[in-house]
Amino acid sequence: MTEGGWDALLREYDDHLARGRHLSENTVRAYSSDLRQMNATLDCPVGAVTLPVLRGWLAGLLEDGAATSSIQRKVAAARGFFAWATEQEFIAEDPALRMRSPKRSRRLPVVPGQRHVVEAMESTEARQGEGPLAIRDLAMLEVLYAGGIRVAELCSLNLLDVDDGRGLLRVVGKGDKQRSVPLGAPARRALTAWRSVRTEMAGPSSGDALFLGVRGGRIDPRVVRRVVHEATRAGGAEVGPHGLRHAMATHLLEGGADLRSVQEILGHASVATTQVYTHVSAERLRAAFRQAHPRA
Repeated sequence: MTEGGWDALLREYDDHLARGRHLSENTVRAYSSDLRQMNATLDCPVGAVTLPVLRGWLAGLLEDGAATSSIQRKVAAARGFFAWATEQEFIAEDPALRMRSPKRSRRLPVVPGQRHVVEAMESTEARQGEGPLAIRDLAMLEVLYAGGIRVAELCSLNLLDVDDGRGLLRVVGKGDKQRSVPLGAPARRALTAWRSVRTEMAGPSSGDALFLGVRGGRIDPRVVRRVVHEATRAGGAEVGPHGLRHAMATHLLEGGADLRSVQEILGHASVATTQVYTHVSAERLRAAFRQAHPRA
């Protein structure tokens, strides 16, 4: 066994997540932040961490009012780190092997209605005369909603990922897994309009990036989030990019799409993850029944 200090091990683990497991930059950053916060709280050598120490750390998080989802992520980060450290023989035993995270109550995602999404698109479309930024913004909104893709997936798109002939978009998702998602006519039109003015924003750092920022480089996720929040606020139901992903999946199911097809479009590894949208649709049906049925 060769035990290293926290800093050296955490740096090596970051590299393992990025290069060995091919996790996204955002995921690596989140795990890294959780593990460094844990390290600061535990204040002991890696080899001195035990299950009771970790349980004390979790109890502190609960007492501080941390959200259940946040604690679950931190537990996942800790378990992954200590399992790796044990496998690499940096520590003798895995103290997190029997650590359990609190159960999370099932909370349905906030989903804007179809009318809200249309009004968000229309509010952005009304700005098209303002120049290439407004044209870019509409294209990003249409692609996010049409493809149900994640913000990181949108930002990593390249020009050659658009298949105009078949109306498909090649997306690289979590774990570098590739999938093709269909684009409707509005998204294809918006993309064509954006690519026709893309050169006005392009610069030395543009490369093959499909969507560009004001300085000509690849679009930043923070910019995409701001654009989506502003547009959906104007549409009457403010959400972020993930809210558009939720909306797309829910609206597909409400329109009669089968669960497996929606799973494939979203890039979910398990259909169980996709099933949450069936609950959203069912809840909407119940709400409509309660509001409109005379015997509700």
